Amino acid sequence: MAIFLDTSKIKEIQKYHKMGIIRGVTTNPTIMFKDGITGGLGGIKKQTIKIAQLIAPYPVSVEVTTNDPQDMVKQAREFAKWAENVVVKITIHGPNGELDNMGVIHDLETKYDVRVNVTAMMSAQQCLLAAMAGASYISLFGGRVNNMGYNVCDEIVKLRQVLDLQDLDAKIIVASTREILNVIEWLEAGAHIVTVLPNLLEGMLVHPYSKETVRMFLDDAVKL
Repeated sequence: MAIFLDTSKIKEIQKYHKMGIIRGVTTNPTIMFKDGITGGLGGIKKQTIKIAQLIAPYPVSVEVTTNDPQDMVKQAREFAKWAENVVVKITIHGPNGELDNMGVIHDLETKYDVRVNVTAMMSAQQCLLAAMAGASYISLFGGRVNNMGYNVCDEIVKLRQVLDLQDLDAKIIVASTREILNVIEWLEAGAHIVTVLPNLLEGMLVHPYSKETVRMFLDDAVKL
C-alpha cells in the first residue's frame, strides 16, 4: 500500500492518482474544514463520494463527527453505504478518556461489516488493543509521538512484530508526517502505510540535483 494522500481536495487527489503513486486517501473533519468543505454531513457525503469514485478501489477514510456511541455506529453505517471503498475513522477513545469507542469499533467490524480506521493513537499499546478489537487499520500519529520526545520508529518496530506474532490483520498507518524523511524511515520500520500531505509528496518527487541534471541533459541535447 505504502502511501495515502492526506487531503480532501479533488484536484490534488487527481494530480497524484494519475501518477499512480497513491494507494488511498485519508480525511478528517479538520482536513475538510481547512479545505473549505461546508454543508455539514451533506457536504462531507458529497466530497467523500467524489473521492471514493475517483480512487476506487483504493480506500478513502472519513471520520465520524460525534463521540456518542449510538450516533457513532449510526453515522459509520451510513458512511459505509456511500461507497464500497469507504473506511470509517473512529478515535481510540473519547476526549476525556471514555472507553465506549472500543466497543463501537468491535461492533462495526464484527457485527455490521464496516471497515474501521482507528485514529489519534500515540503508542504501540493503543494500536495493539485497536487491532485486537478488530480494526482494519490502526493509525499511529508519528509526528506527534516524535514531538513528545520519543522516536516513533521504535513504536512501529514493536507494533509490527507483535501484530505479526499474534497473526492480527490490521494494517499500520503512520500519520502526522512532518518531514520527507519520515516516509521512508517509517515504512522501513514496518509501517504498512504512511499518510503524506501533498506538499511533502511533491518534495519527495522533486530534487534540486535532479533538476540540475535534467537541464544539463537538455542543454547538451541542443548542442548535439
